[in-house]
Amino acid sequence: MTIELQILAWSIVLGLVHVLATGFVATAQHGAAYNAGPRDAQLPLTGVGGRVVRAFANYMQTWPFFAAAVLMAHVLDRHGWLTMLGCQLYIWARLIYVPLYAAGVPGLRSLAFTVAIVGIAMILVALL
Repeated sequence: MTIELQILAWSIVLGLVHVLATGFVATAQHGAAYNAGPRDAQLPLTGVGGRVVRAFANYMQTWPFFAAAVLMAHVLDRHGWLTMLGCQLYIWARLIYVPLYAAGVPGLRSLAFTVAIVGIAMILVALL
């Protein structure tokens, strides 16, 4: 398995961690009965809980582009330093993004987001 596909697999693990974290914060704020129920009344998450949910939404906005780029590089056999570095930038930036967002750190959070986007762009450049 290539480094790029390994990082793609780890990005799926990160997505699952996001899912678990959102469930955890929802349970912490609204209780297990609400979280296990139908949630007909949408109760907003506030503070750290809201930030964790928004970080997951942000992840889901970038992850499909990352996954598509990695899979295209794999299918087209376009592997090299650019794709490896792009994948590494993406995963590390997204890992850093989560605690920065949860802690409410605005400037560094935006920098981590930008680095992740640059990582995706590097993979796309390798495809051209």
